[in-house]
Amino acid sequence: MIDLETIHFFSSVVLAGFLGAILGAERRLRGKDVGVRTASVIAAGSCLFTILSIHGFGTSENVDVTRIASQVVTGVGFLGAGTVLKTDNKVHGLTTAANIWLTAAIGMTVGVGNYLLAMMVTLFSLVALIVLSPISRWLRNSGMSFSLAQCFTDEDEA
Repeated sequence: MIDLETIHFFSSVVLAGFLGAILGAERRLRGKDVGVRTASVIAAGSCLFTILSIHGFGTSENVDVTRIASQVVTGVGFLGAGTVLKTDNKVHGLTTAANIWLTAAIGMTVGVGNYLLAMMVTLFSLVALIVLSPISRWLRNSGMSFSLAQCFTDEDEA
């Protein structure tokens, strides 16, 4: 028989997967490799690892629930790093890598039970990805460039 706690945990994993799918859909619509399925699985997996970390190993002073969470962050960072490519003087895939990282964080947020925060961050991120994309494209196409080195001149060092 399935107990209420299992149903609650499963519902959390489903919610995380759904929120991840939303962010993955934005990437897929932009023609990026990391899409709906990948983002959904990343969010669901990070949620499940978080639930296991908190509830799966009992409570004692010998149990550190943060260990699994820190390993999720590291592992997902490794996945994201695989999407970053440098060609000539350009770097591609940084937004997708950041999206992977954020998708895992949203899954972990659901895993700790903060559903509202996870939904709000998903919405904020989706709006930022959509709204900032044309602004970024405009800046790139306008020939405007910016670097930290341009902020300082020899006169500023005096």
